[in-house]
Amino acid sequence: MDIAENAALVVVDVQKGFEELGFWGERNNPEADDNIAALIDVWQASGRPVVFVRHDSSGPRSPLRTGYQGNDFKEYVQERRGRGPGAELLVTKTVNSAFLGTPDLGAWLTAQGITQIVVAGIQTNMCAETTARMGGNLGYDVLFAYDATYTFGLEGPFGWRRSAEELAQASAVSLHGGGFARVVTTKEIVGAAGG
Repeated sequence: MDIAENAALVVVDVQKGFEELGFWGERNNPEADDNIAALIDVWQASGRPVVFVRHDSSGPRSPLRTGYQGNDFKEYVQERRGRGPGAELLVTKTVNSAFLGTPDLGAWLTAQGITQIVVAGIQTNMCAETTARMGGNLGYDVLFAYDATYTFGLEGPFGWRRSAEELAQASAVSLHGGGFARVVTTKEIVGAAGG
């Protein structure tokens, strides 16, 4: 796997509100936060650009709502912001895709000459997957850092319920099998990026 010298790491919604398990339920992949931190460290050490994405929920009960402490980035992310020599961007959004936030992520990537992105963050099957899908649709070479994401169990139609791990795996299969992104591990990305 080749990682471009200017590949952008897109860190999606790594916010304190996702620690409120009473709201979200059971999560998967307890190693995700360590893997996200490792990716940020490698990107910053190599001078590659990092995009930090924050979900500003308009839901009055959402742990990610604007003005609530859960809207803040997790400490390990906040501590790393502004520390790398490479370009850095903050995107805020109210929907699933980072490409539909402010400022315009696609326009920024184009202006920087970036054609490859690495997606990590929360939730695997929600904003991380939607960002990866849209990136693939827009023609970017998308790497999805599967073990640098996590999600929560969910109930859907017909009484169907899927665990966090089942949903994460389904996202990986859809993204990779559907050609939206290459689903890879943090170790593979770090090795290819020179970490």
